[in-house]
Amino acid sequence: MRTPFSFSAHRLKSLAARALGAAAVAGLALAAQPAAAAPKKDFKVAWSIYVGWMPWGYANDAGIVKKWADKYGIKIEVVQFNDYVESINQYTAGAFDALTVTNMDALSVPAAGGVDTTAVIVGDFSNGNDAVILKGKKELSAIKGQKVNLVEFSVSHYLLARALESIKLKERDVKVVNTSDADMVAAFKTKDVTSVVTWNPLVSEILADKTAHNVFDSSKIPGEIMDLMVANSDTLKDNPDFGKALAGIWYETTALFTADTDAGKAARAAMGKASGSDLAGFDSQLAATRLFAKAPEAVAFVRSPEVGTTMDRVRKFLFEKNLLGSNAKSADAVGIALADGKVLGDAKNVKFRFVDTWMALAADGKL
Repeated sequence: MRTPFSFSAHRLKSLAARALGAAAVAGLALAAQPAAAAPKKDFKVAWSIYVGWMPWGYANDAGIVKKWADKYGIKIEVVQFNDYVESINQYTAGAFDALTVTNMDALSVPAAGGVDTTAVIVGDFSNGNDAVILKGKKELSAIKGQKVNLVEFSVSHYLLARALESIKLKERDVKVVNTSDADMVAAFKTKDVTSVVTWNPLVSEILADKTAHNVFDSSKIPGEIMDLMVANSDTLKDNPDFGKALAGIWYETTALFTADTDAGKAARAAMGKASGSDLAGFDSQLAATRLFAKAPEAVAFVRSPEVGTTMDRVRKFLFEKNLLGSNAKSADAVGIALADGKVLGDAKNVKFRFVDTWMALAADGKL
């Protein structure tokens, strides 16, 4: 592992690890979650460090969380996890009401594990933070026949699949070598490693090597690696004010730190420090992120057909890797409801939902 507050340690995104844990926590989740969650006043939110999720920690420290919770007469406890995998498992087991997570991970663990989950806020998507890097070669086509070091079954694995698809190659045309994110930079410096797929800040560290070349990154597949705030669907149904509070927190915080003001700069500096970086480092990460700082932008994105297209690719990738559950007979096993009313997969087993409900309220000034 890198330092406890490194981006790479927190945004591990290893689907393999989560898939192993999903089966264990699914039974706990089903026992812990009632058919319909009873109305309540106390809520718990789990988050882990990544540029697109830092606003949640900052909002908590700055009193913005309390402000919006007080408005709706509820209490919201925001808990930072040093282990992203554990945060997902804890949410899946019912210990938390909401969670920061990628679209792929939300489908592969809680949804596939039977926990009905709703994307309350689509906060951003990776727009260059994830990359395929070759040593001594400047064209993606040179990857054919190479060993590719990456975190297996992660979004890096998905990015590799999309990169290969772009040049009409298959995964069988390369050899995937499962490598911990903690070892990626050191691995690239060795003679035997000629190709890696990883995410920032590791991308920036590796590209500092003159022999390293970014040959494909997430800006080539915009919108496909999403960072979300999700919540238990039953909890939201019985407690809609919780969703309103989450939206209020998010958009007040993004308005603050994206402003070209001293307060905005101070907020970004604080988030940079909290993530083990600094203002310049945080701004660099932010530049490779398509942040939906304003609610109308997020609403337009979640209503777009691109979300359905992306989730169709993601679910097929997960099924191919046996990450939709041992009983999944096809990619249709887990239903995914889209904001336009369409459903991908089994409409009788919808466990992952994209909605515009709370983002639209924010956009309309009705929170």
